Amino acid sequence: MSALRIIAKLSSGNGHQHARCLHHMQVSMRRPARSFSNQIARTNLPLSDPIRICSIQQKRHNSSSPKTNNQEPLPPSKLLFRALKQGMNFRPLLGIFRGQTLRALFRQSPEELVIALILLFVISCTSLYIVYAYFNYFQSPQFTRFPPHIAKSLRRAIYYSNYGPDPQLALKYYTLALGQCKEAGLDPFSDEVIGLRIQLAAWLEQIGSYKNSIDVLEALLNDSKKWVALMEKSAKDGLIDESGRLSGAPSPQGSGTEEEKSESEPKPENLWGKRTRILGRSVGISVKLGALYADEHVLEGDSAGEHLIWAVETVLKELHRRQVEGLKEGEGDWMSPEQIGGSLEALGHHYESKSQFYLAAPLFLQAISLSPPNSCHTAVLMNNLAISLAQQPVDTPLDPPQISQANGSTAATRPTRSNLLASARLWALKAEATARKVQGENRTEECDEACAVALCNLGDIAAMAGDIEEAQRKFQESLALSKNIAFEPGTKQAQEGLQRLSKTPSAGSP
Repeated sequence: MSALRIIAKLSSGNGHQHARCLHHMQVSMRRPARSFSNQIARTNLPLSDPIRICSIQQKRHNSSSPKTNNQEPLPPSKLLFRALKQGMNFRPLLGIFRGQTLRALFRQSPEELVIALILLFVISCTSLYIVYAYFNYFQSPQFTRFPPHIAKSLRRAIYYSNYGPDPQLALKYYTLALGQCKEAGLDPFSDEVIGLRIQLAAWLEQIGSYKNSIDVLEALLNDSKKWVALMEKSAKDGLIDESGRLSGAPSPQGSGTEEEKSESEPKPENLWGKRTRILGRSVGISVKLGALYADEHVLEGDSAGEHLIWAVETVLKELHRRQVEGLKEGEGDWMSPEQIGGSLEALGHHYESKSQFYLAAPLFLQAISLSPPNSCHTAVLMNNLAISLAQQPVDTPLDPPQISQANGSTAATRPTRSNLLASARLWALKAEATARKVQGENRTEECDEACAVALCNLGDIAAMAGDIEEAQRKFQESLALSKNIAFEPGTKQAQEGLQRLSKTPSAGSP
């Protein structure tokens, strides 16, 4: 039985020849298979015949022998990069959003598709927000204005103080950043370094470490006072010239003409400008120390009063000096009216907490004169003044009875109880009217709260004057408004006022 049969047939009639292929037949298992070339040789077909031989070459592989691979294995970094590249392939995901595919998925499972799209939208928005927060916060000027190694420590300090709270690590990196500022030779009274120390104090207050926060601010205030005192002494000794620089010190030079410098670059800060900046910072720090000492966790009223009095005196002294001596070159503007009013208001609250209303009233009155008229906070100040006038005693330590008896004119000008209540009612009405007329962007929640407090104050003043019906009506109006705006302190105060009126024996009693 032959192993391979070759069939060739020449077409006749139309002169065309048709090629036939060699077919691989079944090979007998008893006789070894001959080579393909020997079988071709045994055929008697002439070589000139146009026969095409279609051969099927079979490749035999030995399964027992392993494959040899001469390629070296890829390093782990390239393998990781290849895995990330394959994982970031969004072609299958984008293919889902084709029209036909999306419609088909919606027909098959509409609920799952909607949920998947919502999750995809939420993940995309979250990713964009994280990227925005990173570049908007950690790459903000508060970090980039520091050298890179200081900015790195500051980022870690803020991370461990706000995002991954760890007080020990946060304090470590805050201290490290301050030490790096000193090593780098940064000006200890620059806005960057002072702001870093204030930020450390604010974080200590946030975690409840009030004593440490006070210590940080006290050290900063003392350093600032020493620098201002040294600068003023140098000015008196004639060591500072008219340009505000040390005598004999070289003036800052730069390329370009003076006109080009004035247009492109701001003028460098001289010693008078630096004094204004540091003194203004010192006033703000002193006011903050007054608030910390008056906090319920500290309760050191005397220390609070000392810092607040120093802040107000410093503000008024600087205003007086500028009016008498005039502005120095490069000195710049002093504190804004709102900032000055804030220091006056803080001292007024301090006197109010100690029931020294005769000292608080003039401070609130001065703060009102510095506050913008179209402001919700102006209404708050008017309420504070009304309370101080209503609770102010007729005889005060500043106006004792013996002096009044010795000097008849002083006794005549001394305010009476009815005059104080009338003035208090007038300021409470002004507070209500101011809170109601503020509109637009200037109107905040403080306006509604000030209006509710003004109504309650009018009720208290009416009760002090003996007008029980007026007092009850004002308390009810304040209660309704406080409930409407969800102002709990106003609600509580109005309810207490109504309870006091219910215990009054008669409507005509004062």
